Amino acid sequence: MKQKTIALLGSTGSIGQSTLEIIKKTNKFKVVLIFANSNYLKILNQINIFKPKIVIINNHEVYLRVKKIKKLKKIIILNNITNIQKYIKKIDISVSAIPGIAGLEPTLAFIKLSKKILIANKESIVCGWKLIKKYVTKYNTKLIPIDSEHFSISELLKKSSDKDVEKIYITASGGPFLKLSKKKFKNIKPKDAIKHPKWKMGKKISIDSATLMNKVLEITEALRLFSFDLSKYEIIIHPQSLVHAIIKYKNGTVYFLYHLPDMKIPIANALCDSKFNYEKYFKNKAAKNFSIENLEFFRADKEKFPTLKLIPKMNMSESGPIVINAANEIFVHEFLKNNIHFSDIFTYLNLVLKNRNYIKTSNMRSNSIKNIYKIDAWARSLALKIVKKK
Repeated sequence: MKQKTIALLGSTGSIGQSTLEIIKKTNKFKVVLIFANSNYLKILNQINIFKPKIVIINNHEVYLRVKKIKKLKKIIILNNITNIQKYIKKIDISVSAIPGIAGLEPTLAFIKLSKKILIANKESIVCGWKLIKKYVTKYNTKLIPIDSEHFSISELLKKSSDKDVEKIYITASGGPFLKLSKKKFKNIKPKDAIKHPKWKMGKKISIDSATLMNKVLEITEALRLFSFDLSKYEIIIHPQSLVHAIIKYKNGTVYFLYHLPDMKIPIANALCDSKFNYEKYFKNKAAKNFSIENLEFFRADKEKFPTLKLIPKMNMSESGPIVINAANEIFVHEFLKNNIHFSDIFTYLNLVLKNRNYIKTSNMRSNSIKNIYKIDAWARSLALKIVKKK
């Protein structure tokens, strides 16, 4: 059987590594391109194992180090995606997993080159959906979300329309501080906030999970991917992280999708069009001991996790989500550097919403990369000023 060609954007991150693990086990795919940032040793290891034709390394210093290695002379090593179409014509599948708004331009570039694109970069969808939608239509590219929640929603909805659905529930584990008193939130340290109880993820997404900001962005992402009104969405806490979305239909039926907290499951099913034998490739005791006993679901506490209060206001304008996403990236970064408290993240995001120029900026159109970056830069600048003032 002919192997399908794959480009992997964000190859050294958790999604990238999970994807490569699937590729290594199944032998159904050929990695033709990897895109990474600065993890020198992981990049070399991936080149050695998967032998891609093209390697893009965003970090200039690491790019120069890799470029100097004589035994890699036959590989095309680039520092950016400029003129990538010179080197590659068409790819079967691209996986977009570069975190943050940095993933937007590569995502757009590879939509042009791919028959199918798997997106795990929620910030690209949150900030650049107009462009993504335009590109997937123009280049006839199939788009599949592989965040567990949106993959679950798309599987559950199929051809359902707004008139059929009463409620869409997106689940949240509650992160590492679900049972911690809110009074103690000010004392939370970065090393504790990145310890997610269920998922293995990067630092930024782990902090977002601890503040529940990831759910704020996921609702915004869902509003773009699926044609349903904001009032139909609700976040509920599900500490076991086994059910990722629940759809309540008006006909009285309720459906949910259950899978282990392992990103290889949505990734592999998206890669293989749902024809994937998880237990064959990944021997997992938890998978064999499938149980729906003791599943817990309860309403999210907006007083304890006030980031959830951002959802309505930030989605009232076209570019509000771009502003909040950018400001959040800055505040998370500052928290990781111990410059602000954990509880400051929401407080400062609220100050962004209250800024006198927020309405003007959030109403700017997001129909071009130039505009998106302009809005993003304004929000980052404001966020840094807020941190310095405090």
